[in-house]
Amino acid sequence: MKLKDEELVACLLCERTGGHESALDGVLRRCTDCGFVWTAGPAVPPDELYDEAYYLTDGYQDYFASAGQRRFEAGRRLRWLSSVVGPSVLVEAGCAGGYFLEAAQGAGFTVTGVEVSRAAAGFAVDRLGMPVRQGYFEQVAPSLRADVVCAFHVLEHVDDPRVFLRAARGVLAPGGWLALEVPNIASAAASRLGCDWPAVAPEYHRWHFTPETLTRMLLDTGFQVVSHDTVFSRFYWKPLPRLRQARNLLVADWVACGSPRMRHPHLGDLLRVFARRADGRTPR
Repeated sequence: MKLKDEELVACLLCERTGGHESALDGVLRRCTDCGFVWTAGPAVPPDELYDEAYYLTDGYQDYFASAGQRRFEAGRRLRWLSSVVGPSVLVEAGCAGGYFLEAAQGAGFTVTGVEVSRAAAGFAVDRLGMPVRQGYFEQVAPSLRADVVCAFHVLEHVDDPRVFLRAARGVLAPGGWLALEVPNIASAAASRLGCDWPAVAPEYHRWHFTPETLTRMLLDTGFQVVSHDTVFSRFYWKPLPRLRQARNLLVADWVACGSPRMRHPHLGDLLRVFARRADGRTPR
């Protein structure tokens, strides 16, 4: 379905104005030129949206009381990061309650976190003793330097992912590493479940990436993509989440892939990317 002229905006990725399509009954928009997808309608500023209620009920089922699950996730992300990056200076943008920082510090990294939510940043500092600065990463970034920047499920939330990525590039030493994880709108579950795919989350997720569109945005902002893959949501489940959601995702994965595998080159729910600062490329 074509959008009305007055609803058309420039695509954030290719900057084309017009020719965008409505997707998921108008919940999303898709650029017909480059395939980039974003949430239709106005957005609430992140510092207003991610209050304590988000971590207790709106976005999570009591994030602060689920230490076992959060540490399980952090351990899996740390193993992934450690497959290419050794202990060094690390900044995590959007560190939430600080569990990944805790894991990375325990593995020998020198860590700093940045978190826009006062509730989450306070928890990281007061309960876990992590060095976390509260505020927008894009504003804090000029005062930071690191060998690796991590952002797990952050890029889909920010005001402008290009500004965020350019800020991350500025933090990194020459040749430094960027580790990203975002929902994959090209996943098997997204295609099968549509609006019922949990990661659509239109109130919170403003930008929706595929391996191709995220790669293009990274190239445009001064990075070289080294590798990407996808994992299914089950990769991070401990304990089993709500049974209905688990069943729906499992069926979608099985239909697409023929087996309930944990990883896939491009059909998993979650897209993971390693990129490096490309010093010969001027960010756009």
